[in-house]
Amino acid sequence: MGGSANLDGDVGLQIAPMVDVVFVLLLFFMASANLQQKEQELGVSLPRIPKNGAAQDTTVSLPINLDIDENGVVFWNNLPLQNKEEDMSELRSRLHEIMSRYGPGQTVVITPSPMTRHGVIAKVLSTCTAAGVKNLCFGG
Repeated sequence: MGGSANLDGDVGLQIAPMVDVVFVLLLFFMASANLQQKEQELGVSLPRIPKNGAAQDTTVSLPINLDIDENGVVFWNNLPLQNKEEDMSELRSRLHEIMSRYGPGQTVVITPSPMTRHGVIAKVLSTCTAAGVKNLCFGG
């Protein structure tokens, strides 16, 4: 017959179904353990306070916004530059001055118009590279 029944009709303790359930739970937890996202450490550098207790200069440099309109005119923080498309000398001299004054960590944000030709954007990028810009991003 199917089970071990004694004279009272008591089936008894069935161990095989319990082992099956434990194995299914074990497999479930093992499979779901790999789906967890691991926490990443963020690199944060906090300002250091000198030992004499005086506060450091914590001036924050604002990013330089370079907007390019559909005609290829470059705007430095909303002020137009006198650049021709083939010569970006004014932009290069301004960027070089800022990079020498504040260091290569100065951020430059380029925001081209959707109708701007790609050649103009490439000229502005190469001008930024020639001036020593290290932090460069595109705005939207």
